[in-house]
Amino acid sequence: MPVLASHRKPRSTRTHSPAVGVTTAAALASVTLLSTQSAEAAPVTPSAPSAPTVEEIQKKVDDLYRQAGTATQEYNRAKEATDQQRTKVDGILDDVARRTDAVNESRRALGSYAAAQYRGGAVGPTAALIFADSPQAYFDQTHLMDRLTERQRGAVADYESKRAAAAKQRAEATKSLESLTDSQAALQTKKRTVQSKLAEARTLLARLTAEEKARLAELERKREAEARRQAEEKAKAEAAEAERRRQAEAAAATAPTTPSTGGSGSTYAAKAEKALDFARSQIGKPYVWGATGPSSYDCSGLTQAAWKAAGVDLPRTTWDQVEVGTRVATADLLPGDLVFFYDDISHVGLYIGDGMMIHAPKPGANVREESIYYMPIYGSVRPA
Repeated sequence: MPVLASHRKPRSTRTHSPAVGVTTAAALASVTLLSTQSAEAAPVTPSAPSAPTVEEIQKKVDDLYRQAGTATQEYNRAKEATDQQRTKVDGILDDVARRTDAVNESRRALGSYAAAQYRGGAVGPTAALIFADSPQAYFDQTHLMDRLTERQRGAVADYESKRAAAAKQRAEATKSLESLTDSQAALQTKKRTVQSKLAEARTLLARLTAEEKARLAELERKREAEARRQAEEKAKAEAAEAERRRQAEAAAATAPTTPSTGGSGSTYAAKAEKALDFARSQIGKPYVWGATGPSSYDCSGLTQAAWKAAGVDLPRTTWDQVEVGTRVATADLLPGDLVFFYDDISHVGLYIGDGMMIHAPKPGANVREESIYYMPIYGSVRPA
């Protein structure tokens, strides 16, 4: 019987879909091409960081000046404490010298008694009492106290008392001197911090190109213009308030005048005018950190000196000055009030009215009039 031909098609290992084959081939070709290109391409290097903008530089410089201002107040406070400590140490050393003289005088008195006993034929060892560490102990040990007169016994007791007091003062002086040395070292550290911040700011400014400096100056002009605008608005508000008060006073002309609470009466105005006269006379003098006049000032040094001219003693630092007197709102400012700036209270100026103040701004600038809105206001104080 003849073998019938099979109608089944033989199996094939080849792919039946031409589309799939083409896609696979294309993908393989792409991978090969990309691999070749990647191998031939130069290694990718990270791009250098972009240079800071002028606005960023301005912000950085302003921040450095702020940090220097804060460090200056820390330096001022430390210097004030160190000066007070030095005065105390000098007083202790003077007291030690006086007590030492008194001890020596008492020792001479004991020596004269010993010499008299020696000349009178008394027990020879008595003369050695002036060389003993403790004459009282010496007399107790040799039973010589009975031989002394009441006056001589008093001299011994006086010597012992003075010697003990002098020793105590010497110990206190030693301790105070060690503390003073530590304070002076801390003061130098704070000084270096200020100098470092200022040097960094100067370096940033020195690297600016002429074009960048021009751009920075333009930014400063815009900021000053905005501060002036706000000051003018403040001046208008003050003028309106002054007119309202004038009209109120005219309406109550027959009523007795009573100075208002917080120093806004005639007494405060008189003192404030003296402070302002002094501050105006300092305009043009340079800002120098840590300076209190008369040739240069830092911000709190100027306000302290101005109010001192009016007979009011203010503390040295902004942090202490803000605690003096009466707190007042910006809307209620009067000439002579102290205006403080930044959250860390690192700057202060003397308000003169119309939204303006006199202050010692920063290193490289002179004492000048400027809008109180040039910097963020923390708060204000009426100091007297």
